[in-house]
Amino acid sequence: MEQSTVKQSAAPILDVRDISVSFGGVKPVRGVSFSIEKNTFTSIIGPNGAGKTSLFNLISGANKIDSGEIYFKGDPIHSIHAYQVAQRGLVRTFQGAKVIRRLTVVENLMMAVQGNPGDNLWGFLNPSARKRFEISTREEAMLRLEQVGLSKFANDFAGILSGGQRKLLDLSRALMTSPSMVLLDEPFAGVNPTLVEKLLEVIADLRKNNEITFLLIEHDLETVMNISERVIVMAEGKIIADGLPNSIYDNELVIDAYLGSRRKGA
Repeated sequence: MEQSTVKQSAAPILDVRDISVSFGGVKPVRGVSFSIEKNTFTSIIGPNGAGKTSLFNLISGANKIDSGEIYFKGDPIHSIHAYQVAQRGLVRTFQGAKVIRRLTVVENLMMAVQGNPGDNLWGFLNPSARKRFEISTREEAMLRLEQVGLSKFANDFAGILSGGQRKLLDLSRALMTSPSMVLLDEPFAGVNPTLVEKLLEVIADLRKNNEITFLLIEHDLETVMNISERVIVMAEGKIIADGLPNSIYDNELVIDAYLGSRRKGA
């Protein structure tokens, strides 16, 4: 594998160490190692079946690794549940945005917030505490919806939203947890150009005004090259290149992974 040309910090926010997983006879992630610096934007690219989403599933705790280690803010997370990973500040979005169709748009955001007093006996018996929590959470949710241009749908059922709008909602819901790092799984796929521009605008604002680290999976190479500080390339479950965006285009391993023998036979 080509050595990374990106300088790594002494204490990365995410440190993935030689992780692998297999499902039956398929091994979608094979000995993958990399680390991510705090408050950076890194993209993972690769052909279909390269193992990108499987990698996200392992990092987020949705699936467990067979071997290796994953550290977030210096603490191991490879043996804990997905909700515990999220509680530590590492959250993700999904290729197909997951919304609860029969809740309103604002309720979809409110449900993501931890610490509802009604979740324990003392809070259940304290209606004023529950009311204060509801008011503050709704206010924050409305600010998030305003940020992504969805505030006009706040009281509508989430099921009415388009695919692109659901991805905006999915990102907003992730941000309601006040994360330190967000994994974005193809947020622009199937989204019309206007909403893509809105997503990019929101991400740019977040990077400017908050200390949030982003790790992106995306197939649109032009978008990747424009927004990324670093690009990691996967193929057949392994990392085959890792470096600055402008170093990726001319990498022979990357060209072969995307085009295969066709590029030489043409």
